Parts: sequence; structure tokens; C-alpha cells
Amino acid sequence: MSVVLAWIVLLPLCSFVLLGAMYLFSITQRRIAQRYFTFVALFSPAVVFVLGLAALRELILLGHALHYRAYVWLHVGDYRIDMGFLGDKLSLFMVFFITLVSGLIHLYATSYMNKDEGYGKFFAYFHLFTACMLLLVLADGPLMLFIGWEGVGLCSYLLIGFYYQNNANVVAGNKAFIVNRVGDLGFLIGLAMLFFYGQSHDFSYETLALHIGAVPSEILTGIAVALFVGAMGKSAQIPLYVWLPDAMAGPTPVSALIHAATMVTAGVYMVARFHFLYDLVPHVGIFIAYIGALSAFFAALIATKQSDIKKILAYSTMSQLGYMFVSVGLGAYDSALFHVFTHAFFKALLFMGAGAVIVALHHEQDIFKMGEMRRVMPVTYATMLIATLAISGIPPFAGFFSKDEILSVAFGSGHYELWLIGTVTAALSSYYMFRLFFVVFEGTHASHSRAHDVDWVMKAPLIVLAVGATFAGFLGLPELLGGKHLIGEWLAPWRREAFHLSHVVEEILIALNVVAALLGIAIAYRKFRFYDRRVAYKPEGIVYRKFYVDELYDVLFVQSIQRLSRFIAETMDKKLVDRVVMGMSRGFVAAGTRIAWVQNASVRLYAFIMIAGIGAASCYLLAVLR
Repeated sequence: MSVVLAWIVLLPLCSFVLLGAMYLFSITQRRIAQRYFTFVALFSPAVVFVLGLAALRELILLGHALHYRAYVWLHVGDYRIDMGFLGDKLSLFMVFFITLVSGLIHLYATSYMNKDEGYGKFFAYFHLFTACMLLLVLADGPLMLFIGWEGVGLCSYLLIGFYYQNNANVVAGNKAFIVNRVGDLGFLIGLAMLFFYGQSHDFSYETLALHIGAVPSEILTGIAVALFVGAMGKSAQIPLYVWLPDAMAGPTPVSALIHAATMVTAGVYMVARFHFLYDLVPHVGIFIAYIGALSAFFAALIATKQSDIKKILAYSTMSQLGYMFVSVGLGAYDSALFHVFTHAFFKALLFMGAGAVIVALHHEQDIFKMGEMRRVMPVTYATMLIATLAISGIPPFAGFFSKDEILSVAFGSGHYELWLIGTVTAALSSYYMFRLFFVVFEGTHASHSRAHDVDWVMKAPLIVLAVGATFAGFLGLPELLGGKHLIGEWLAPWRREAFHLSHVVEEILIALNVVAALLGIAIAYRKFRFYDRRVAYKPEGIVYRKFYVDELYDVLFVQSIQRLSRFIAETMDKKLVDRVVMGMSRGFVAAGTRIAWVQNASVRLYAFIMIAGIGAASCYLLAVLR
């Protein structure tokens, strides 16, 4: 048993309590200096990262998964649920880059949020967010996973609406919370079915995996689909993706944490964790793969017309998550997790680089009001170029290896339409990302009278992440390129059965993927490398309007529910319920008024009633006795 697993979760949770108490004391009693909040905010992620490495080392030395049972949560008869933690290769793989990237984002946020009135509250929420995600990945069973799952949903709501003085931010937070509750209803139904039919005596992953084969196939299909509905919401896939672009309302470090290290990748992790279930229902996997492919293409298409720098990156996250779901849907869990790993580096770098530009331009987010930032921010320019090349799939940067592997899986499994959609999406991805890059950092006729560079506290994490975005892919270097695919070997239990592709076919696929990416870059270069800001950009069209999906949802769900609510309030409640209840109350009042004359404080009347009552009772008794 390894208690270090518990401390990986407990330390950020304790930091949340401490930071929250310090913040409340600061605003109610005596102001606490910001440096004390900073110390706690940075100390906890650093220690948690070290603890994660220690657990990883212990796993390697022991050669088997780590377990820690904190206490018995529920024990009824032979059924028992423990509050326990599981440190296997999958969970500790996730812990490694979650703690690493989260720590860098915390450091970055100390500068980004500097002098903010809610500085202490922000980091309290940040630590709770990290604790919930770590609980999610270290849970040894579905119930504990669900606690972490709901915890990250709560924290996203708190952080998206952090600047609640602006009503739009509150609406965005509510939207994220409500849409995720829709998905979580499906997830909860899936857990209930799994609990009822799983034939497990302790509801842990290991026991469920042993008994899941005895469950009827139609029930397994229902469980798998219901659980994936939760993943649709959490990981922003069609049709439950509409919350993600609006989630950009929070501070930029929140966006980096949500998109790179927590929350949105939870759905991919969940499907991989339940691989023993999804392996038995491959038809559900195909459904997941198609949802992922369509989500990837749809989001990439919308991103090509957006002008808000953070929303472009939000749609890019949805698109990259689509690739991951293509891979898990086809059973290649290790390939999906490899992309989760590389994505954490370049997506955190993209958001943090965008945040640096936003700060430099005094919180301007419209890319067409930026330009020539290369001269003002050379470090941010270089790191953003690396991240943009990585997400575009240009070798030898990290995104190339993981994205190419997913496309090879799609082609090798015989689903050529998925490969085609993925390749076209790759071209769109490189186009919209270099569109953003050229407009922001290149172009002509931009005014920098108000622009300024950011400090090294913000630049240092960008450099570290740029190293990761450059070299992380080499941990999954394929055999074709002379590598051993170390991540694939590490995640061997989650590795797809090998399919046979000749080296010639693999080389052709790699060439096609690179050509698609270069084509997107070439088009973006031609259109936006020398973009003249004197020519006003007028966003318009159905793609810019996101195909009016938000408006459609508003009509179908929001307005219809509002109309139903008004009908219930005005017709059912006022005209029916109120009329019945108020009619009964008026009847009681009238009856009370009529009999109130006997309660008039007249002693003579009371005496007369008593005598009359006694007389009537006496007459009755005499009649009975005769």
C-alpha cells in the first residue's frame, strides 16, 4: 500500500482549504500580503509533482500497480466500497503530465493575476481544480472517479464565472455547468447500470473487469453509450460541445488548465479506463470514432472564421479531442493517450502564449486588432511558432508523431473515411492556426504605442513547454523511424492489437499528412502573412456564426423550456393550483367567520351553550337507559 497516492490528492486539497481561509481572513479581518498566497500557490504543485515522480519510481521498482485504501466508504453484507487509490501505469502516466503542466500554469498565473483583487480566491479554486482532476485519475473505482468528475465540473463553473461582475461571464459559467449536467446525467445512468449489472462485490475497476463478461451484450451497449454521453459533455464533442467556446470568459490561465491538463481530457481518460467494457462492444467504439471525427472536422471548420484568439484555440481543443476519440473508438487507447500527452504541452503553450499577447495589448482578444507582435515579444513569438508547428503536425514537433499515429490507426483498421476526414481536418488545423499566427505576429501597419512585453515569470513556463512541444513526440517514435515507441510500451495493456501496414504504406501516409499540413500553411501564408490592418475585417457568414447551432439550441431547448415554465406558472399554477388552494382557503375563512359568533367572549352565551349541551347529553342518556 502506498500512502503517497493519497497525498498527491490531499496536498492540493489542503492547499485549497488554506488559501480559501487566508482569502476569507484577508477580506474580513486583516489584509494578507500577496507573496504569502504566491508561496502556497507554488509550493503545493511543486511537491505534488515530486510525489508523482516518487509514485512512478515505486511502480517501476515493484513491477505492479500501487494501491492505497484510505477507509471503508460503504459496507453492507458482502458488498463493500473503499475510498481507495490506484496507481497503475495509466493513472501515473496521467499524473506525471497533469502535475508538470499544472505547475507551470500556476507559475504563469502568479504574474498573469498579479494585483488582482481575487488573487487568493483564484488560486484556491485552481488548487481545488487540480485536486479533483488528480482524484479522477487516481480513483480505484467508478464512484471515486465520479466525485472527481463532478469536482472538475464545479471548478470550471467557478473559474469561468470568476469575474462575475460581468453578466456575460456568469452566463458562460452557467452554460458550461448546465451542458455538463446533461452529459453527467447519462454518465450517472451508466454508472447505475454498471452497479446493478456489474456483479462486482466492491465496484473497483479490477473486479468489474473480471465480471463484466457475464453481463448481457445489450446491457453492455447501454452502459457504454451512457458513459460516453458523459464524455461528450466533459470533452466537448457533438452535440454537447457548445459550452467550450464560451468557457473562455475566465482568466486565460483557467483556459490553459481546462484545455491542457484537466477536465476536457477526462472523457478520453474515462473511455481508456473502461477499456475492458468498450473492448466487448466494438460497435459502440465505431460510434465513438465517428462522433470524434465529425467533431474534429466541424470544430476546425468553425475555427477558420473566428477572430477571438481564445475561441480559436478553444475550437482547436475540440478538434484535437476529436482525434483522440477516433483513436479510443477504434481501440487504440495508447495512441489516444499519446496524443493527450503531446497535446498537453502544445495546447498549454498556445493558451499561455495567447494570454501573454492579451496582457501585452491590455486585454485585447481580437486577432485583427493585433499585428507585428514579433517585434514586441520575440520570446513569445518563438514559442508560439513551435506550438503552432506542433499542433499543425509538422515534423519533428510533438503533434506530428501522435496525430500521424492516430491517422495510421484509422487507415490501418480499414476505416478509410475516418482517415480522410482526419487528413482534411489536419489541413484545416494548420490553416487556422497559422492564420492566427501570421495575423498576430506578422502583418503590416500595426500600432504598438500601447503594447509591452511580459515579464520572465510568464516567459519561463513558455520556454519549458516549448521544449516539451518539440521533443515529447520522440517518446512515441514509431518503429518506421527507428524508435521503440516508449509510451506505447508503457501503456501496453491499453495498446491495440497490431495491424499490418507495410513500411511503404506508412511512408505514403506520413507524406500525405505532412503535405496536407503544408497546404494549410501555404494558404494561410498567402492570405495573412502580409495582412494589412488598415483593411477592416468584417466577420460574417454561416461558418462565422458557428452554423447557428447556439441559436438552434436556444430555440429548441432554452426558449421552449422558458415557454413551458411560463405556461406552468401562469396557467397551471395561477389558474388551477392557486384557484383551488385559494378557493379552499376562502371557504375556510368564510366558515370561520360564520361560526365566530360563538367566540365572542360573552359569559352568558358560553353558560347557555354549556347548559344546552349538558341538557342534550342528559336527554340522550335517559333515552338510552330506558
